[in-house]
Amino acid sequence: MSTPTVGSPRLEYGTDTSPVPAPRVSWITTAAPDGWLQSGAELRLATTDGEQTATVDGGASVLVEWPFTPLTARQRGDLSVRVRGEGGDWSEWSEPVSFSATFLDDGEWTAQFVGLADPAERATPYLLRHEFEVRPGLERATWYATALGVYEAGINGTTVDDQFLKPGWTPYQYRLVHETTDVTGLVNEGSNAIGVSVTGGWYTENFGFRDGARPVYGPQPSFAGQLLLEYADGSSEWIVTGSDWRISDRSPVIRAGIYLGEDYDARRIQDGWDRPGFDASGWADAAVMDAGPVPGPRTGPVVRVTETLSPVEVITTPSGKTILDFGQNLVGRLRIRVSGPAGHEVTLRHAEVLEDGELGIRPLRAARAMDVFTLAGAGVEEYAPTFTFHGFRYAQIDGWPGALDPAAIVAEVIGSDLRRTGWFESSDPMVNRLHENVVWGMRGNFLYLPTDCPQRDERLGWTGDIQVFAPTASFLFDTNGFLASWLQDLALEQEAAGGVPFIVPDVLDSAHTPAAAWGDAATLVPETLYQRFADRGLVATQYPSMKAWVDQLLELAGERHLWEGMFQFGDWVDPDAPPEDPAKAKTDKDLVASAYLFRSSVALADAARLLGYEEDAEFYTDRAEEVRAAWLREYATPAGRLVSDAQTAYALAICFGIVSGDMAQTMGDRLAWLTRRDGYRIGTGFVGTPLVNDALSSTGHVLAATRMLLQTECPSWLYSVSMGATTIWERWDSLLPDGSINPGEMTSFNHYALGAVADWLHRVVAGMAPDEPGYRRIRIAPTPLPGLTHASAAFDSAYGRITSGWERTDEGIVVTATVPPNATAVVVLPDGARHEVGSGQHRWVVASQPEAPTTDLTPDTSLAAIQDDPGAYASLMSAMRDLDPEMAAEFSLRTAWLPTQTLGNSMGFLSPVFRDGVFKALEAAKSQR
Repeated sequence: MSTPTVGSPRLEYGTDTSPVPAPRVSWITTAAPDGWLQSGAELRLATTDGEQTATVDGGASVLVEWPFTPLTARQRGDLSVRVRGEGGDWSEWSEPVSFSATFLDDGEWTAQFVGLADPAERATPYLLRHEFEVRPGLERATWYATALGVYEAGINGTTVDDQFLKPGWTPYQYRLVHETTDVTGLVNEGSNAIGVSVTGGWYTENFGFRDGARPVYGPQPSFAGQLLLEYADGSSEWIVTGSDWRISDRSPVIRAGIYLGEDYDARRIQDGWDRPGFDASGWADAAVMDAGPVPGPRTGPVVRVTETLSPVEVITTPSGKTILDFGQNLVGRLRIRVSGPAGHEVTLRHAEVLEDGELGIRPLRAARAMDVFTLAGAGVEEYAPTFTFHGFRYAQIDGWPGALDPAAIVAEVIGSDLRRTGWFESSDPMVNRLHENVVWGMRGNFLYLPTDCPQRDERLGWTGDIQVFAPTASFLFDTNGFLASWLQDLALEQEAAGGVPFIVPDVLDSAHTPAAAWGDAATLVPETLYQRFADRGLVATQYPSMKAWVDQLLELAGERHLWEGMFQFGDWVDPDAPPEDPAKAKTDKDLVASAYLFRSSVALADAARLLGYEEDAEFYTDRAEEVRAAWLREYATPAGRLVSDAQTAYALAICFGIVSGDMAQTMGDRLAWLTRRDGYRIGTGFVGTPLVNDALSSTGHVLAATRMLLQTECPSWLYSVSMGATTIWERWDSLLPDGSINPGEMTSFNHYALGAVADWLHRVVAGMAPDEPGYRRIRIAPTPLPGLTHASAAFDSAYGRITSGWERTDEGIVVTATVPPNATAVVVLPDGARHEVGSGQHRWVVASQPEAPTTDLTPDTSLAAIQDDPGAYASLMSAMRDLDPEMAAEFSLRTAWLPTQTLGNSMGFLSPVFRDGVFKALEAAKSQR
């Protein structure tokens, strides 16, 4: 095939909307000869103003600057693209993508915020309505709306869209977003009515912990909306919220909250309230409220129902309660179909786990997480809460009238509707389940903003969590717009308070206390997005925020060039940290803080160089070198030992580039020694977990990294999988081996941070990474892990589908890769051979590595040799557990698995009966092989 084929272009914020006058454009060449590279492209824009074309020279096809006249508010158009390669013919024009501009012109937002004049209690839900007339000749109707709170709007009894909890959560005092919806199909000639249901949502929520929880924004929700009617004769009319709108506090939503849940009384439904002709004589005039900032168009993806799950089991608990198990820890709501007498209440309770056979609600803390539906008694009624969400796998159903048919209840999965882009698969079912848990954890916690957990009285945008998880997130889903929107909020909070807060939006007033790894989201999330999406514009937008953060830290570090002696989270939830003190980690907090000071300084210098700020680049490079020298002087010995002799400390030094060459190798060797000594159990918290396997594999310790990955004993990634987890836990032992919930107050079963290991699975195990920003040049370098027979990844990049993987066959290790058109790849095979390839499908075969010999288990066998042989270790543990499971668990956990210690010596303190029984069992097993 000599002529390429190109797909429809994509605008920067999706395929059918643009919240900016000059959106950037990307396109994918879907089919082309192997090795094809674009030499030019042509864009064609058709609008009511006519047709324009523009030429793009060279190979640029990702986030190309808008080459046409800037769009005007509500302008619609059709955009097509065609491409050609070097010396080739032009492709056919792509199918056009139709789009509309969603922004308003300056001064067009005139809607007033309205609400209840004298509400009976705080956060009172209410209904708003307004009737209007439409003349003949209507061409278009566009609805713009926002709230200090959350809302659902409809026209003539039909909701305007399928979005959930609009407009979401931003720092309300600094930034509001509005929805833009084409509602032409809902509007009729003649009389029409707008109906809006409003509750407090995040705006009226109490934020904080224990007795410190308090309202942050306001006591009552308010709403603002405006409808533009455009006629064929060129005239137009705005319908805007104001005191002429009618309001009622007789909403069927009795009360609702993010943590509370929703109470809904169907007897209070006012038939026809959102249709024309309704008698609203009992309603009041809406009160005009204090305005928030002028809202801007949404730039992130919308939140909606993305999947529906049915129950997999109906459980009757020891106390006689009825619980539905949906088989998956999810975020969303229940939808029920029920019939019963008027006034009868059905209560829906939610939890992530069971404990002692009952609903495990203690981890919810102060969150009620409960919905109560009061029936109207009108036959079969359907209900799903509109103004709350829950994190749950299990739902307890109380008060169901008659026999419960599980088919009458489904769980609706809700979250930001992100485009899935990345997949991973291996020969190990538990590793695959781990990866799936990462995906579900991300889906549940990406709901308008990246939250830490979706179930308890928190659900906050913790900066540290997304800082470590951003690389994983940016492979699994297209997160560029989502995280760019959140970073805008981070910068606003930072500018107002003078520092990067722990959470964004900052309802804890935390920006006055800088914290390493958390505040570094200001520098490292933009860096990640640039590497994964090649979004130079985002770096330019965030550069003042990045610079302000590093400048603040350099001032704190002073002449010693070390960030020390201040509050830090440190290596949060290190597995040795007690339940009541998750910050009490093995790795020194100051060591962590100064390592991040170095890392962010380097990121800032790189950003400055990218943007052409050469003086800044040189300045921050010099500062980074000063921090590096100070860190090594303070925390490392000349022999390569760190004062915190812990996994996280060495991983930071290696992966952040504080050490290199022989020193990096020495520290990698020490890290491998520590991991084996500890039985290849994980020893890291939020900071070290994303780095430890990278640090091991990059220094040649693939066996150690593999044993860490495949470990099933607590603490480990696969321990939670072995305990039935379907999302990533907050703690390594959120659920204890006996099935009880961790006694700490901070225990979540849906927390994505520790799932950041998935990035290592994608980049190192499957071997796919960007070698240039945005994957225009790809690095294919798979790492066959001992014990696995295959692994692969697929990624829908801005250039097309990339695949990378390996498989053990009779030929040897077969490595395969797919490179999309207009991209190239550098390939490093497991035997070290290096290739440069263009687009197309590729296959290589390298010799298999010989398997390590089986270790004989005798009293003289070293403990290190046993740990390095998974089969030998499994045989030893099996023999011990058959005799005494508790003693076996204690031996495994407390033994230092050192090369200088033998199995016989290590068992010297055990009872002779147990010791002799173990060796007899091992000898018997050997004779049967």
